[in-house]
Amino acid sequence: MIKLLLVDDSELITGGLAVLLGVETDLTIVDCVDRGERAVELCQHQPIDVVLMDVRMPGMSGVEATKIITETTNAKVIILTTFDEDKYIIEGIKNGAVGYLLKNTEPQQLVQAIRSVMKGQSILSQDVLEKAKQGFHPAQKTADLSSLTPREIEITRLVAAGLSNKQIANRLYLTEGTINNSLSTILHKLALEHRTQVAIYYLTGKAGDHDATF
Repeated sequence: MIKLLLVDDSELITGGLAVLLGVETDLTIVDCVDRGERAVELCQHQPIDVVLMDVRMPGMSGVEATKIITETTNAKVIILTTFDEDKYIIEGIKNGAVGYLLKNTEPQQLVQAIRSVMKGQSILSQDVLEKAKQGFHPAQKTADLSSLTPREIEITRLVAAGLSNKQIANRLYLTEGTINNSLSTILHKLALEHRTQVAIYYLTGKAGDHDATF
């Protein structure tokens, strides 16, 4: 059973998510809170597997709460954002978020994202990728993939296109284990930490460092 914490200062959002996710037999909602501080406290005092985190809330923001939660607990954070919050994308990822989805994501896609992060994958919706791409002005810098083999570059391209490891394996007629190993090698060569950073780096040439311009 995957234990969820819903964090949003809108009861309409948390209530709607609770109804949508509550029908899934492998998900259980531990609590719904409206403050980043409360989310941190809950994660530090009881087992939470996945946090669905709003960005803008009174007091501690979602990206601030994400940093504390990921540094002090085992909970995985998926940030839920709206189109006008793209400036937080890299900050959220830098603070440890393993997923970044729009609030209008289809329910089944959200459920799949929750299950995917529990398997160690990172999730970034294609719409959010586009926002990152536009915000970084990719023409200013091109990703340096010279350390990668042609096959690794192709895998990187497919990761940036939003494909899962299983989908990439099917596309390239390889085993999923081979893709997992190749992605680990790609992360090491590019000095990145997870697939979300790989996607952003491929699209923008930037890895979300402190010099990123929004």
